[in-house]
Amino acid sequence: MKKENIYILGIESSCDDTSAAVLCNDKVLSNVVAGQDIHAEYGGVVPELASRAHQQNIVPVVDQALKKAGITKGQLSAVAFTRGPGLMGSLLVGTSFAKSLAYGLNIPLIDVNHMQGHILAHFIAEENYAKPQFPFLAITISGGHTQIVKVSNYFDMEVLGETIDDAIGEAYDKSGKVLGLGYPAGPEIDRRAQLGNPKAYKFTKPKVKGLNFSFSGLKTSILYFVQREVKANPNFIEENLNDICASIQYTVIGIVMDKLKLAVKQTGISRIAIGGGVSANSGIRNALQEAKQKFGWTPYLPKLEYTTDNAAMIAIVGYLKYLENDFSDFDVMATSRLKI
Repeated sequence: MKKENIYILGIESSCDDTSAAVLCNDKVLSNVVAGQDIHAEYGGVVPELASRAHQQNIVPVVDQALKKAGITKGQLSAVAFTRGPGLMGSLLVGTSFAKSLAYGLNIPLIDVNHMQGHILAHFIAEENYAKPQFPFLAITISGGHTQIVKVSNYFDMEVLGETIDDAIGEAYDKSGKVLGLGYPAGPEIDRRAQLGNPKAYKFTKPKVKGLNFSFSGLKTSILYFVQREVKANPNFIEENLNDICASIQYTVIGIVMDKLKLAVKQTGISRIAIGGGVSANSGIRNALQEAKQKFGWTPYLPKLEYTTDNAAMIAIVGYLKYLENDFSDFDVMATSRLKI
């Protein structure tokens, strides 16, 4: 039986964003995220700096989340936190804080798999948004992950395919570095891709059997292509940047869509939900909308605020686990590697 007014505090600290959110049942009351700009100077996340920043941010972020939600900590029903996967130092900050707060308030503690959070974010109640019907296929695409998952129920998930090397977001960022773009490069490549010719340059798609992905070969081919062209014309990148970005994005989206077509064929499931930071990419969103018209798929595209790492997605998993009385022991440990 569904209980009314369950207040879940979600805490997310798997990488470089410190986030806290409060949900009342499946509705978001607040979702606060504190980023860490310092990593842009290094072209990627520095784990030690990330964990230190989490220590500085977590108390004010949680305090702000409670204030925005209009509740006190005494009204919380449970505390949900990201157990993994992620950077160990970052995870330890969130785990330790969540344990201490739940213990002090004498309320349940709920550990959450970060990747399940990206998938189950689709079950946050939002106006004019239909929640996926089971079963559906979820594709999680981010800086650290690329997976196709068959979702039969909230906690019945099977990974059908995943990257064997680089994640899709990593391929974007490393290609952007070759082009002299800042970190993270994905949003800038996406922006410039909309201004360029997607068929200006052809990059080879890696040949990987089944539903697994590979992006390291594509990343290397882009590097060699740029080096060769710059040797012939030192101004090549500056003169053709939009076309290069458009061609990179066209190739990446082609890889993703080819795998999704195969997954639909193999499973007979045409409901597709995307999640993770790269699910904000306009090219991938447009490709899924086109597949709706062309193939009859039913795509589920999350609100942009739920694509990057955020605590609302952790809190919704906490809520769903709360309904099942699926609570954690206080000796639960963070883990950098955690399977769905």
